[in-house]
Amino acid sequence: MRSGKRIIFLSATLLFTVMSGQCVTIAQAPLPNPVLAFRGVEFYESGGKSWTRYRYAIENAKDYPDELFAAAPSLPPCGNNTKAARTWVDFYDQRGKRLYGFCALSSSKDAIWFALEKDILPSSYVYIELKDRQTNTIYKSNLAETTQ
Repeated sequence: MRSGKRIIFLSATLLFTVMSGQCVTIAQAPLPNPVLAFRGVEFYESGGKSWTRYRYAIENAKDYPDELFAAAPSLPPCGNNTKAARTWVDFYDQRGKRLYGFCALSSSKDAIWFALEKDILPSSYVYIELKDRQTNTIYKSNLAETTQ
């Protein structure tokens, strides 16, 4: 009888362990790298200068949940913005020189762009990096053209 109770106890323990493990170990699929696409240029004036804004979109934006862009006051601020987003987006030219960045987007679907003075030509290609500051994960896009 002693061994019968032991078998029941061990079986129940094994069943509990297996069932609780299934609830805890649900792995999330890794996110894909962003697919950057050129959307056009826009000319404007600011600060007494003429500028060209190069507009882009993330083609697979739906693959990035909005919680990646939620305010993250527990992480370091972006200048005076103490509610900067969890994920920051930075533009780079094809050689890796940073052109511009966003630290307070609320969604991967938000408009992204970089601007240069009107007479300055951009490099032929640019890319972006999405930096998830909570997990220290960087998602690097493809090289996208700066003209159509």
